[in-house]
Amino acid sequence: MSTSIADSKHHTADQGPEQTVSRLGEGPLGGRVVTPAGLAWRRFRRHRMAVFGALIMLGLLLYVVGGALIWSESYANLTATGKRLSPPSLEHPFGTDQVGRDVLARTIYGGHISLLIGVAAVMVSLTFGVLVGALSGYYGGWIDSILMRFTEAMFSIPSLFLLIVMSKFFSGRIPTFDFFGRSFSGSVVVIIVVIGLTSWMYLARLVRANFLSLKERDFVLAAHCLGVPNRRIILRHVLPNTMAPIIVAATLGVAGAILSEAYVSFLGLGVQPPTASWGNMLENAYTYLESAPWLWFFPGLLTVLTVLSINFIGDGLRDALDPRSLQ
Repeated sequence: MSTSIADSKHHTADQGPEQTVSRLGEGPLGGRVVTPAGLAWRRFRRHRMAVFGALIMLGLLLYVVGGALIWSESYANLTATGKRLSPPSLEHPFGTDQVGRDVLARTIYGGHISLLIGVAAVMVSLTFGVLVGALSGYYGGWIDSILMRFTEAMFSIPSLFLLIVMSKFFSGRIPTFDFFGRSFSGSVVVIIVVIGLTSWMYLARLVRANFLSLKERDFVLAAHCLGVPNRRIILRHVLPNTMAPIIVAATLGVAGAILSEAYVSFLGLGVQPPTASWGNMLENAYTYLESAPWLWFFPGLLTVLTVLSINFIGDGLRDALDPRSLQ
């Protein structure tokens, strides 16, 4: 038996570097080793509704990005009162609105604003939520008590009510500005900031719970024993292991932000002209529900498809990034 072991060691030592590297991708039974990213992608592909949602979102992105290459923003804002409230036709596939503007072009540029508000508001929410949750969960003690009491106080404030009040207060106070060749009303900044500052509390609790669990793990305790600074432990060891729930929460947060913008814009307190959004297009169509249904149908359909696709993608990511899943 000792001879067999020696022969095995000798045979392994005689293998070249190419043979050794080729075995790194093999499992104990000769199969390929599946990386965590590959396993998550396989789970995501098995989630049919998530794949369906991803295809819808891809189509929506092609619509709003590709459409901007065909129709300019000046055309979307061009008024032609002689063609006001024209039904869908070859010249205007989505019809025209009450001042003769092309609804198709306005849904394209309105999609830019709605998606921008959703993504930017989530970035603000992520910044505050991750910061508060990480500090609270990692350090604990009086820092945890103060930050969690502040979080609970923010939970008690109705976010939609605060969004309406702040939009009304700052309406018209921030001038229109140009960004990447496009004109944005100051209300866009107000909505992004208010939605972001009123939607970080759930994420903070989620991050705190993960930090409380992870900071007691062996690899964190070993880093403490080696004298690794707390900042490095948080950024290099604990936070990367919390990214899965953060990604899922951020994905679902985009849908919530788009709906919040639609709420306040429908009430006339959201994005203000000349900037178009799906929400204020619905607000302008309120008085034409029966006489010109195309005014609300197309922006409403795009809003519904966007929110549904994001929710489907979020559900798929939640299952794909679940470490307890065995599929």
